[in-house]
Amino acid sequence: MGQALSLRGTLSPASVRVAILIDMGSRRAIAPVLMCLPLLLLAAMIWLPRAAGVPASAIRFELKPIPFQLEHGEVAARHVPATMAGGVAVFDYNRDGRPDIFFTNGANLATLKKDDPKYRNRLFRNDGNGVFTDVTEAAGLAGSGFDSGVAVGDYDNDGYPDLFVAGVHHSTLYHNNGNGTFTDVTGKAGISNRPDPQFGPMWAITAVWVDVNNDGLLDLFVLNYLQWDYATEPICGYKGVADYCLPRAYKGLPNQLYLNKGNGTFEDVSEKWGIRAHVGKGMGVGMADYDLDGRPDLFVTNDGSYNFLFHNLGGKFEEVAFPKGVALPEDGNFISGMGTDFRDCNNDGYPDLATAALERQTFPIWLNTAGRGFEEVTTPSGMRALSMRMAGFGVGFYDFDNDGWKDLFVSRGDVLSQPMPNTTVEQHNTVFRNLGANGRWAALTAEAGLDASPPARHRGLAFGDLDGDGRTDVVVTALAHPAEIWMNRSPGAGHWLDIALEGTKSNRDGIGARIQVTTKSGTQYNHMTTSVGYASSSYGPVHFGLGADGTAASVVIHWPSGIVQTLKDVRGDRVLNVKETP
Repeated sequence: MGQALSLRGTLSPASVRVAILIDMGSRRAIAPVLMCLPLLLLAAMIWLPRAAGVPASAIRFELKPIPFQLEHGEVAARHVPATMAGGVAVFDYNRDGRPDIFFTNGANLATLKKDDPKYRNRLFRNDGNGVFTDVTEAAGLAGSGFDSGVAVGDYDNDGYPDLFVAGVHHSTLYHNNGNGTFTDVTGKAGISNRPDPQFGPMWAITAVWVDVNNDGLLDLFVLNYLQWDYATEPICGYKGVADYCLPRAYKGLPNQLYLNKGNGTFEDVSEKWGIRAHVGKGMGVGMADYDLDGRPDLFVTNDGSYNFLFHNLGGKFEEVAFPKGVALPEDGNFISGMGTDFRDCNNDGYPDLATAALERQTFPIWLNTAGRGFEEVTTPSGMRALSMRMAGFGVGFYDFDNDGWKDLFVSRGDVLSQPMPNTTVEQHNTVFRNLGANGRWAALTAEAGLDASPPARHRGLAFGDLDGDGRTDVVVTALAHPAEIWMNRSPGAGHWLDIALEGTKSNRDGIGARIQVTTKSGTQYNHMTTSVGYASSSYGPVHFGLGADGTAASVVIHWPSGIVQTLKDVRGDRVLNVKETP
């Protein structure tokens, strides 16, 4: 009778698994096999990657189709909203334990109306076993205008996640009714779609749900982009061929902050809280408590302008991007700052920053210096050299191989619609593997299977464990291309722990909660937020890769309310539901 012995060999950055059958009934057979084990392992490590046709990789994805194509309204005369579309959300709208997918979609740009069925937003219910069913009409989420992005959060604490859909000159707040349907409550809730008396119609790229005053109610920060008018669109191009204008051809907009009043309505406190005074061209927004003072802060990337870092003073925000070192990247030039993620990537307990930009602008990474400010490490980490010839939109820090270090996934593609000198418009996505304590990154594209779909102008991306196997999957949109579901098939993925929060004194989602997980291998940190990537939202448990450790010695949760909750000897490889208790 044979027994399978599983041995793991590592050839950085790849991991392969070799199974050797040993005849336990024959002692004569054992000795030669054991003597040859090192050679067998070495041969397998060399041969297996070559047999697959690409280098072996610790992170690997498999492409799965879904019947949705982003229709962004692009016409010969380039209108800038068409190239900025593509928000997507992964969230469990019906609370059946399986993450579902919502896609925003474009419209006829001349009218900003969805005058063709192809422009409908789409909601796909996850039925399990890789099956997704289009339930858009039944849910009431087809939409009516040109929608850019989406933010997910349970603003009324009823246990069902609601949707804010950001759009060009019109945004929508959808209340989740808990029965598979949504209701448009925008006007009733006090979310204004009227033109601003000073800036005109507002164009929202996305939003972030955040409890700015820690009263247990989620507030809404809306990220606005440009002052835009179809009739007066500037004409730009290259050698007589029309293409999208640079952001300097347009005036910017202030962002908006809506305070949740707890009765289903919101109050615009943008001026009172110091937000309206800062006019930018917002493309990405991330939420984290960067100085660990118990109040959530906001980082905003601006397109071709200075970034904003809004420090929460309690009742007001102060803009501190320059003194904290994140207003500009290391070379001091304006970049096309796109999506962002605001999350601890080096396991020191302080949230760091990453953003995407266009070719020759790099993907900047700023490490948090113990809450005092930030230090850019794009060059010393190797990210500058890796990303210099790449263009990206969305970014997300997730541990895809569950080794305890968050990796960085980037949805790639240029703003332009046709190549210019030294510019690649359509690109493959890339995952940058975090190499751990040395602070370096490895760029994986073909190695991670991400060349299985054609290159495209990728935009939004959202994250979640779509099949419940403990490995984080990715959903990506692309202009005029089918959406991509990238199922995580990382071969040697470690143990994992997903923590699903339920606030009682804090907001029910636990947004803003900081979590510390300690195993034999060390300590790592994460926090609950749904604002990740570009114009997108990822609503699910807080994910931790545990590596070789199947148990966490401790889990410490710092709730927004100030309550600190500690759990001991927590078994991994599961979703752990934690309810806030004093």
